[in-house]
Amino acid sequence: MSSSDNQDPDTELPVVRTLAERVFHQLQRAIVRGELPPGTRITEPELSSHYGISRGPLREAMRRLETYRLIERVPHVGARVVKLSMDELLELFDVREALESMAARLAARYMTSEEIAGLREVLAFHERQEGLSSGEAYYQREGDLDFHYRIVQGSHNRMLVTLLCDDLYYLVRLYRTQFSAKGSRPQRAFVEHHRIVDAIESGDAELAELLMRRHVSASRENVAARYARALGDSDDGVVDAHTARNES
Repeated sequence: MSSSDNQDPDTELPVVRTLAERVFHQLQRAIVRGELPPGTRITEPELSSHYGISRGPLREAMRRLETYRLIERVPHVGARVVKLSMDELLELFDVREALESMAARLAARYMTSEEIAGLREVLAFHERQEGLSSGEAYYQREGDLDFHYRIVQGSHNRMLVTLLCDDLYYLVRLYRTQFSAKGSRPQRAFVEHHRIVDAIESGDAELAELLMRRHVSASRENVAARYARALGDSDDGVVDAHTARNES
């Protein structure tokens, strides 16, 4: 991998071709990292001023965020960062558990030796993270440096790839990053990742499916518990984007 092991993963942005795409990635990252918390109201004038761009590219970026379910339009409120209810969060993880376990089963059948070697490289890259080695955090960059993304791609099932690497990817990533990447869970998750790869490499489709199902289920319980505490600590009001940025 060409990325430096010591480079801050939060500062890196994918190569972009347009201004709207750059703003999309900046806003997406701010939402996923919690700099714009769930429920934050976002307005075009404020974002236009903050990013120094015209309304046209900004609207294009916001439409893309809405497509990826990261922002929503609320009557009498306007656009805001999506804020799932507990029921919606659990439903999201139920879908993830079913589909990712299927992806792991298919990956055990269809992943090439080169793709499996790539998975090993991703885990080796993750292991060198300071936060993981200290047991404090487990941050996965998006796309090819995301363990789960790689396995879904390795399923070679276009429908699963569309659902999990496109339609639901950023929404799942938001809750994984904010409520599962820290605390006591990271080291256990890392060990579980290795076991899943072992099953895929051995071609044991049933075991790969079972291990992924257990892995996502454990993540679901951890995220739900942490999210319940976060909901209890917050009120039901809408946060202003300017306030959110100043407090982050």
